[in-house]
Amino acid sequence: MNILLIGSGGREHALAWKISKSPLLGTLYIAPGNGGMVSLGTQTDLDVSDHQAVISFAQKNDIELVVIGPEAPLVAGLSDDLAADGILSFGPSKAAAQLEGSKGFTKDICRDYNIPTAAYGRFDNAASAKAYIQDHSAPIVIKADGLAAGKGVIMAETNEQALAAIDDCFDGSFGEAGAELVIEEWLHGEEASFFVLTDGETALPLATAQDHKRAYDGDEGPNTGGMGAYSPAPVMTEALIKQTMQEIIEPTVKAMKDKGTPYKGVLYAGLMLTKDGPKLIEYNARFGDPECQVLMTRLASDIVPALKAVANGTLEGVKLNWHDETAITVVMAANGYPGAYEKGSEIKGLETAGAPEDVIIFHAGTKKEGGKTLAIGGRVLNITATGSSVKIAQEKAYNAISKIDWPEGFCRKDIGWRAIKQA
Repeated sequence: MNILLIGSGGREHALAWKISKSPLLGTLYIAPGNGGMVSLGTQTDLDVSDHQAVISFAQKNDIELVVIGPEAPLVAGLSDDLAADGILSFGPSKAAAQLEGSKGFTKDICRDYNIPTAAYGRFDNAASAKAYIQDHSAPIVIKADGLAAGKGVIMAETNEQALAAIDDCFDGSFGEAGAELVIEEWLHGEEASFFVLTDGETALPLATAQDHKRAYDGDEGPNTGGMGAYSPAPVMTEALIKQTMQEIIEPTVKAMKDKGTPYKGVLYAGLMLTKDGPKLIEYNARFGDPECQVLMTRLASDIVPALKAVANGTLEGVKLNWHDETAITVVMAANGYPGAYEKGSEIKGLETAGAPEDVIIFHAGTKKEGGKTLAIGGRVLNITATGSSVKIAQEKAYNAISKIDWPEGFCRKDIGWRAIKQA
């Protein structure tokens, strides 16, 4: 079968790598891809924001399944438009993707279906938002309601920071994403990422993972799209997985079905493991990045039948097998990220760094030009390694990084520290 994969980040490189191994695959088309995906399929400069162009491409190239990687095309309704022309796709509808596209929408579902989450308020103007701060006080969390590339969350430790964040939001710092905002209770505990595949009826839990959101070592600095991850996450016990499924995932799947907008795709729950049990921080309507990189590395089963079963509504009975080894990925980002950064610097040493069979380098913000690999994004590389423990996988990943010659980039040096501390 021919498959079209939409996206260009590290998540999509990992998906392309896994899909390319499927014996069911005919041709894998990638739109637009990045500098590391050249050998995995046929890259095309298809404008994925032009839905009719995507439909025409799929029809012309006998595409049996379109896999939509990033959130923006989902929120824009690409899967709806594909379905209207009879083209199967992996990814939720525009209405269902509101679980990521609107934090307020998701918080209201939590309220209506008794899903454990932080106490919150929704606001469309600065005056009422600031009044809420005066009533509840910091520390508190300010969130742009819409999509802000993982950067629309401000952890305000003081009232002054909270009030400034409100002004920034309504003054346009996050564009349309900040037209409304959610203010919520600051939860305490350990964060974990939890993923399920769902066809709108059945929910199949995937392996667990843990992300590192802050830019710098020791979980310091601003929030980012993610600076590294590992899987499995020891903190997610079997009891916590069962509780998360019963109290968070299954009620959400029911809620979306009740609304007449069943959720089909991968549902990514960001959790806070509090003293009162797991609470939902937020949902994402796609695989996490960089969590997808460690999940795909550990997945022993062919992913294509599962993706197709989700799209077809036939997920019941599908099982996935996982390698026992731990996988860890370390993000290398351009200096200055998540703020301003320069583009166009050359990255050397990738072939040597990625030579060991238990090391894979997934590209994100790269392009090939004149035989060189150039950095063109904020998060640029994902150095992924496997080992019998988090510590061993970590050592392999950082050993590979030591062979990469890229002075214009940086990475955290402590990815996996929580799991190592708990070992």
